[in-house]
Amino acid sequence: MRTHMNTLALLTTLGAGIALSTSPHAQVQMFHTSDSCVACHNGLTAPTGEDVSIGFSWRSSMMANAARDPYWHAGVRRESMDHPKAQAAIEHECSTCHMPMDHYQAYAQGQKGQVFANLPAGAANTPGALLAADGVGCALCHQIGPGKLGTRESFVGGFVIDTAKPLGQREVYGPYDVEAGLAKLMGSAAELNPVKGEHMQRSELCATCHTLFTHTLGPNGESIGTLPEQVPYLEWEHSAYKDQQSCQDCHMPVVDGETPISSVLGEPREHFSRHRFRGGNFFMPALFNRHAAELGVQSLPQELDATSRSAADHLRTSAARLDIEETAIRDGHLEATLAIANLAGHKLPSAYPSRRVWLHLTARDASGAVLFESGALSAEGSIQGNDNDADPARYEPHHQVITDPQQVQIYEVIMGDRDGDVTTGLLSGLRYLKDNRVLPSGFDKVSASDDVAVHGAAEGDADFSEGGDRVRCRIPIDDAAGPLRLEAELIYQPIGFRWAENLRDYDADEPRRFVGYWEEMRAASSVILARADAAVKRPRIAPAPEPAPEPEPAAKAEESAR
Repeated sequence: MRTHMNTLALLTTLGAGIALSTSPHAQVQMFHTSDSCVACHNGLTAPTGEDVSIGFSWRSSMMANAARDPYWHAGVRRESMDHPKAQAAIEHECSTCHMPMDHYQAYAQGQKGQVFANLPAGAANTPGALLAADGVGCALCHQIGPGKLGTRESFVGGFVIDTAKPLGQREVYGPYDVEAGLAKLMGSAAELNPVKGEHMQRSELCATCHTLFTHTLGPNGESIGTLPEQVPYLEWEHSAYKDQQSCQDCHMPVVDGETPISSVLGEPREHFSRHRFRGGNFFMPALFNRHAAELGVQSLPQELDATSRSAADHLRTSAARLDIEETAIRDGHLEATLAIANLAGHKLPSAYPSRRVWLHLTARDASGAVLFESGALSAEGSIQGNDNDADPARYEPHHQVITDPQQVQIYEVIMGDRDGDVTTGLLSGLRYLKDNRVLPSGFDKVSASDDVAVHGAAEGDADFSEGGDRVRCRIPIDDAAGPLRLEAELIYQPIGFRWAENLRDYDADEPRRFVGYWEEMRAASSVILARADAAVKRPRIAPAPEPAPEPEPAAKAEESAR
């Protein structure tokens, strides 16, 4: 873990991958907005006829809309209100990966990154505001060099970008060699010189912004600890997937067949990566679609819809498997073992700690009437029976056996503050009280480092191990008419009820706005990852043997004489 730092030290170390330049070039523009790139990288068609235009795909993604995310706006405002003495440091850190081009342009000039000065996104016409509104743009990712990648120093946005060369001399990296004439054409159009960089296909590139350690702040804005807020790369690194698949393999799947990467003299290329960046967030693109004008979203409705559906479809088909392995009826109870398999290359769920996955169990009698239900999702977006949704000071424990409707198996992280109290404040969280997110294949929880460790009761659960979990249920059924049916669902919600509801306590525009959005859309806040069901018959009771017939009187007399 990083050493503890005070707020001043925090400001000087954020963005450590950027060398603070004192050269005359420190004032030059380092980035172009994406419109300089997409003009030539749209109009791309795969051999199947699929439109794989980079610009159209990217602009509906979370990457493009990172600065427009109203949940992020509400979160930054909440943290600033919780820790007012550290507001400048908070905005500087939070802009690192949500407004990275403006952040690094400012940092290279000896300034701090800002958030609220650049909002609403796209409203101002200043160079900084335009870069901020572009989110994680083309010129950001493709200017990241190979230096320091995979090291701890590269995390929390600590990647290396050349801050000295002006536009016209700057290099941009891609996975292909570029013919000299085409390179010159791109240089004249975008003032950037394309070179091959194999690191663009490595997970370590993604790790720079998707490995975040937050600094727990005390009452005076001082750092009192660190928390691995989201570390999917480190989870992947401790799994079997490290030697099998990269982040890009799943989140930027390649097109089958040769596809040109430019509409202007583009050469057909093998293994062209899609730029929709499918991930775990189907909810926010749908929200962007509903409130595009208010949030300044530039993507077309059909593009946002396609991005939301692509994420949801990927989750339904590639995230998890659920099986009912054993069933029986004993002593008036339906007993079963449920097996949850994680098919992802990191914990399930991973990344931002508002995400959760849980088991919804239903037992029915022969008529279809519900005998038992655990984990039902309410219309308000809460899980019935979940201690944390009912009371912000409590949380649902990890379960090995479900015997009561008020017990729910929820795979999640729960943060505790410096007093050990449950919190959803990122900069108040000092440690994890619970982390039972489902482990990926090959993940050894015994040897796992503190950054990716299992916390709480799951640590001692022998059935909770690499690749999945097994949960038993023992459901009272009394004399219910059979055959009985056990139905199981594994449900995912990217923004858990408590994480949204806790924003109601903050009297500011951004939290109020997001809570309003949440109320509109919470009925569609989840997706079912996997289903399983099983018919369970009562055991047949063998009839008692009939007693032997009484012998006839004559036979009795003869027997007696003998």
